[in-house]
Amino acid sequence: MNAKISNIFIVLVLSVAVMSCKTSNQHLAYFKDLDAQATGILETLPYTAAIEPESELTINVMSEVPAATAEFNRPYVNPATPGTKELGTQPQMQTYIVDDKGFIDFPKLGEIHVAGMTTYQLKDYLTKRISEYVNNPTVTVTMSGYRVVVMGEVKSPQVIQTDADRFSILDALAEAGDLTDYALRDNVLVLRRGQNGQIEYAHINLQSSDITKNPCFWLKNNDVVLVSPNNIKEDNSRYNQNNAYKLSVISTIVGMSSAIISLVIALAVR
Repeated sequence: MNAKISNIFIVLVLSVAVMSCKTSNQHLAYFKDLDAQATGILETLPYTAAIEPESELTINVMSEVPAATAEFNRPYVNPATPGTKELGTQPQMQTYIVDDKGFIDFPKLGEIHVAGMTTYQLKDYLTKRISEYVNNPTVTVTMSGYRVVVMGEVKSPQVIQTDADRFSILDALAEAGDLTDYALRDNVLVLRRGQNGQIEYAHINLQSSDITKNPCFWLKNNDVVLVSPNNIKEDNSRYNQNNAYKLSVISTIVGMSSAIISLVIALAVR
């Protein structure tokens, strides 16, 4: 009888433990609303990477007669090797940095407003303009990807540089080592530079599949992703701070008491 009771007790304890683990880990899941679906399709907003202020562009102009397009290309340079003053052995083409108003200064053609264009649109525009001076020019335009900042409750907060054509918030979190167990998964904040120097923001719930419809699902250059801590992390932080404060107060009181006792003993001896 005792053995049966013991076995029943063990089964109940294990069941409670399994249920507790399952419940405690539910807040760590992504796309929780898809758990009951074996297959499906997630809709996303149409997205095409557009040139923005501070974007870095590489533009090369060629033709059957190289000398004819030479004036439309920036000169090659030999950049110094990182950490040294020595020049590199491979010359590199100078890139264009889009200014804060969306312009680049292009050889021969002067200032061109490129913000809002795709690389294909800029390619077509330059091809038409350069065709006024050169027969059948070939223009290539590439954008040097994204610079994204990921901060907060991720395993490796960092500034991410990528040459990808498209870069999602999931890509950014993966690059940062994924979220920690203390991350607030249903309220991730994305900060984005808007017009007239304003900062736009959006909240993203990583536990919902609707994030693929969020305008901030596909990140833009210089976006900042902030992952907040959950209540457990905040409570632990407050507890540790309170304990540190109490320890500091106790240490101060003990130090002062020791000094007073030493002074009293010294006066008594006299």
